[in-house]
Amino acid sequence: MTFHFRTIGLIGKPSAAIAEILSILYNYLTEHQLRVVVEASCTPFINRPLPEVCHISELGKRCDLAITVGGDGTFLSAARTLAQYDVPLIGVNFGRLGFLVDISPAELIVKLDEILSGHYISEKRYLIRARIMRDEQVIHEQTAVNEVVIHRWITPSMIEIVTSINGVFLNSQRSDGLIISTPTGSTAYALSGGGPILHPSLKAIVLVPINPHTLTNRPIVIDDDSKLEIAFNQKEQINAQITCDDISIPDVLISDRIQIQKDPNPIRILHPTDYDFFDILRVKLNWSS
Repeated sequence: MTFHFRTIGLIGKPSAAIAEILSILYNYLTEHQLRVVVEASCTPFINRPLPEVCHISELGKRCDLAITVGGDGTFLSAARTLAQYDVPLIGVNFGRLGFLVDISPAELIVKLDEILSGHYISEKRYLIRARIMRDEQVIHEQTAVNEVVIHRWITPSMIEIVTSINGVFLNSQRSDGLIISTPTGSTAYALSGGGPILHPSLKAIVLVPINPHTLTNRPIVIDDDSKLEIAFNQKEQINAQITCDDISIPDVLISDRIQIQKDPNPIRILHPTDYDFFDILRVKLNWSS
């Protein structure tokens, strides 16, 4: 068999539950004379000497493919780190829901044979990048695969958020917060907030208010080349927080501005040839049961 990838990065959720599947994966790859680089946190769960181990931040420099084992959270963390290296990702589902990790352990070897031999669907997904501006300086910067969320934190009061798109005022809303989601994230927190499901191929960003005071304040979908700026309209200091996927940025000041736009580096996901987004929706959301 001729493989299209020669150096494989192995990333897993640090948990004894994935030890067996990690060992199966490692054995399969090395038996096919492929070079395997294991992310450092996985090493206690593979019961054999490992010739190449590195931190995930170094993985992208060494590999031409990465495999994640875990849930969507494990995949998201790997995707944010590896996007800058254009390393394609395969997700093995060992979590609960799994919109991004679409290979089950039961079919792992069959699907890997297909993908590694060049039979796969390649898909690009764009990230969004949030910058927190204070006194015209960037004090924090972070990417998100799913969403950036601005929300109240340790306060009983709503926050008032002012949103501009490409320098044009959109609205001012009193709410518990605002979700800015990619199409990938439209099946995550944005869906729970009443936002629409977007097909991953759409070039769009969706804004979903969280518990708005004005009930006519509804989700809105905009072009993904748009540049958003979020400010606060408060008289007194508030406790607000920004999260990018599962990364929290606390202690946001009312004088801060949050700038959000599409990141130039997409992630590449490799799916099995029978991948069907609509079938995943039916299964995961229990449609047509």
